[in-house]
Amino acid sequence: MKGVFQKVLLTLCYLFMACQTDQNYLEKHLSKGAFKGVWVTNVGSDALLSEEGIKRLISNCKKYQIDQLFVVVWNKGFTQYPSKVLEKYIGVKQEPLLSHFDPLAYLIEQAHKEGLKVHAWFEFGFSFAYNDPESIWIKKSPEWLGRDHTGAILKKNNFMWWNALHPGPQNFLLELIEEVVSEYDIDGIQGDDRLPAMPSEGGYDDYTVSLYQNQFGAAPPENHQEEEWIQWRSEQLNQFGEKIYNRVKSIRPEVLVSWAPSIYPWSKEEYLQSWPDWIKGGYADFVVPQFYRYKFEDYKKIIDQLEDQLSPEERKKIYAGVLTALGAGYRVNDTLLVEMVNYHRSKGIMGEVFFYYEKFNKKRF
Repeated sequence: MKGVFQKVLLTLCYLFMACQTDQNYLEKHLSKGAFKGVWVTNVGSDALLSEEGIKRLISNCKKYQIDQLFVVVWNKGFTQYPSKVLEKYIGVKQEPLLSHFDPLAYLIEQAHKEGLKVHAWFEFGFSFAYNDPESIWIKKSPEWLGRDHTGAILKKNNFMWWNALHPGPQNFLLELIEEVVSEYDIDGIQGDDRLPAMPSEGGYDDYTVSLYQNQFGAAPPENHQEEEWIQWRSEQLNQFGEKIYNRVKSIRPEVLVSWAPSIYPWSKEEYLQSWPDWIKGGYADFVVPQFYRYKFEDYKKIIDQLEDQLSPEERKKIYAGVLTALGAGYRVNDTLLVEMVNYHRSKGIMGEVFFYYEKFNKKRF
């Protein structure tokens, strides 16, 4: 038994040393002095479940010079903080799993003590549920539902969507954003590939069809990717993005408004997000495109595309969204991560936001 115990102990020591080496490698090679953020979600992570988890989050982020926290506040039809707005609409104040405390308030308090900034990330945007036909929102606000050309509830990759052009869900999301900006000492708010967004398969609900017919005197094209149909819906979402930006600035001008869309032009073709327009239009303090790739050569190609999409001045508002973890399995190789960051610098991209925190969660030590 003694020999077995020694082998186990030796193995644990090797694992500990390996993890410490990985940590030291990143601490040494991730460039300092740049904008460095991380997305913090309540899916596949326990970081927001307790005060202890939040303190560990801040400690781990400081080790890697991460000083911008993008924390989820809207996910799967619920807020992660106690919300009077949510309660008004559906009679529920907060995600039940987090209802024992206010993780947003506690995170802001602890992060600001350590000089870290907190951005409220409205992760689900115009999606109200993930593969949940019993969602309370379907019963409460059926007129908000997005519809595809068959008349079915708008659904893509198991995410269920509202009609993002309808004033109902638009006003609801604006109220949530106003609530966070007004009641919390937040440093920024962020929408992503679901805000402002809608799958291009959508737009066939009664509200949008009527809106389109009043303007053009004809029904929308049956082909959901017809170019002018894509453009018209995209422009409606551009207007809503600008409305969010102006509303936030009218309440607290110092609060940053950022977006984290998919890669362009795929983002426009699939989710009606023409985000270069957001930069050119002046309603983005910065944009973090999701440059998610697993191989360096593939990654370089999408970074290089920016030179054709934006002017050098406009590219200054770009930070790179980098995939570092996925579920319980994928963790980016440390040398690949450093290689990607170094390539950003060579192209004038002066910051990153990593998806997601679990890559940097060293709780076992």
